[in-house]
Amino acid sequence: MDTTNTTESQPSVAIVGSGPSGCYLAQFLRKQWRQSEIVIFDRLDTPYGLVRYGVAPDHPGTRAVSKQFDRLFTRDNVTFVGSTIVTSVEGSGDVTLDQLRSTFDIVVLATGLHADRTLDCLTDLPGVYGAGGLTRLINGHPDETVDGLHLGGHIVIVGHGNVAIDLLRLFLTAPEQLRELGVADDVISAITSGPVREIDIVGRSLPAAAKFDLAMIKELATLSDVRFEADMVAPADNEDPSRHDAVRMLIDSSEPSAQRIVRFHFGWEPVELDGHDTVAGITVQALDESGRTFRLETDSVCTAIGFAEDENAPLRRGDHTSAEHVDLDRGILGDSLFCAGWLRRGPRGTIPENRADARMVADTIIADFNARSTAASKPGYSALDFAHHSAAI
Repeated sequence: MDTTNTTESQPSVAIVGSGPSGCYLAQFLRKQWRQSEIVIFDRLDTPYGLVRYGVAPDHPGTRAVSKQFDRLFTRDNVTFVGSTIVTSVEGSGDVTLDQLRSTFDIVVLATGLHADRTLDCLTDLPGVYGAGGLTRLINGHPDETVDGLHLGGHIVIVGHGNVAIDLLRLFLTAPEQLRELGVADDVISAITSGPVREIDIVGRSLPAAAKFDLAMIKELATLSDVRFEADMVAPADNEDPSRHDAVRMLIDSSEPSAQRIVRFHFGWEPVELDGHDTVAGITVQALDESGRTFRLETDSVCTAIGFAEDENAPLRRGDHTSAEHVDLDRGILGDSLFCAGWLRRGPRGTIPENRADARMVADTIIADFNARSTAASKPGYSALDFAHHSAAI
């Protein structure tokens, strides 16, 4: 990316979404266009999205990236406007996408993916919870409440990614430690009221191919009074054995007499839930040739199988992907309309990967604008027009 200042016109930019992708994108664009007006909109009154509400509270190092974003909003011509709903339909929000496109030279959608992905076999029985909603609840997201939440003493977690391991660890963290991390008392009461004695964690992958990071498994060894078990399958000759070995070491080093137990089930997928007023059990099926099944009794099921675009979101990428000249590989949705982050490429990748994605989209935006450099610049959208929505960072 050419970061030198030029004498060319400096475009005005609206970014919808103040999570890591939106903030990284603003950083890259400001580095190129130092005189541009960049306004970052968010429906919440505080910025940073996934960094603030999606990262486990006992991982402060990951959250530290917000400090560099704090500096972003001290720069000239970079403004955060919170409590503002941007929508595709006039009259259903505070400002429409068309209004932004008519007043800014460039508009970028970086609203992420908010909804928990579901499986058809996991019905809407009470007692089934999405990991995204639970993580936001633990982090104090204003949309989430403890109403109706009951995990009980025996939990099944579906998924073997980092989010699943986060939930597993937080469910087994002592209430006083959660309180020190800033978790609200009503949330602590809700997630530890079981108290949690058994957790089964079920995933499709075998140990060597599981999606969790090695560091996440090693961190589980710091939990007290927990015994770990697993149905282990040795890795193939062409597979990296490191994840298999990490789980084996976790099992071997855990306390045989511990009162709490965690069982890893590798190579299984859910096929059915049962229960009446609430979930009572989940049946899983082996993905090997045997196709055998077994049932796990449980008080609740937590799904950690990814995220999706919320069908009720006021602004959806899917509303624009049928237009001409859409190029999601480069983040192009239309004429001077772009998308970045999870909204562009799906719910995968860490915060550093979101940075790389934002850089790529920024390069696309800069090249596109320079190709249109003969067009008259639009007046831009003053943050003062929405001063009543602005909030302190």
